[in-house]
Amino acid sequence: MKILLIEDDVEISEMLQHFLESESFEIVSAFDGEEACQKFTKETFDLVLLDIMIPKLNGIEVMHNIRSISTVPIIIISAKDTDLDKSLGLGLGADDYITKPFSVIEVLARIKANIRRSTRYSQNIPMNEPQILTSHDIIMNLEDYTVTKGDKMIELTAKEFEMLKLFIQNPKKVYTKAQLYSQIWNDAYLGDENAVNVHISRLRTKIEDDAKNPRYIKTVWGIGYKLGDSND
Repeated sequence: MKILLIEDDVEISEMLQHFLESESFEIVSAFDGEEACQKFTKETFDLVLLDIMIPKLNGIEVMHNIRSISTVPIIIISAKDTDLDKSLGLGLGADDYITKPFSVIEVLARIKANIRRSTRYSQNIPMNEPQILTSHDIIMNLEDYTVTKGDKMIELTAKEFEMLKLFIQNPKKVYTKAQLYSQIWNDAYLGDENAVNVHISRLRTKIEDDAKNPRYIKTVWGIGYKLGDSND
């Protein structure tokens, strides 16, 4: 597995590189935003570790450039640890957010969880599983991982795709945030609702006519979320 590590602190970069290489990952390091974008366009990566406060192009600009051409998992590593900072990073396309100071064991666990999810997303669908899912005017093709709404193609990240797929495959089920986290992140839920809230919000922004008045992904107050009735 190949990781692009974007971190301008040489000491942190070298520490992460040595540790992750000892865990059999191939690491390509970049120390500023321009270098990171250049390397990303020239090579193929399984995951990106991204610091926000980097020179030349900041991490948000780098993430925007990556997201314009790829759905590769992106994990932000940042000293900014407020809920607003996390929401901003996740809302702009990151899959996960780790605050500094961090444990390398935590970083490794997050990397493995995100790569595992991304790998499952890109694997072939079993033949006994329907390859086309529909709800309202949304069509999901599980063979080529495309989503269309009417005649418009919708670009979703791996987690957004899996979340929408889960709702459409289980139209009557109400999912709590803990259940969604367990299903989509394939990890134990530790009570942090932020990741689920942000991904629901981002998914609604992409598929709803009016994200503030959703009809596809409904909120069940006090419980969680469910697929909206097709008659709504």
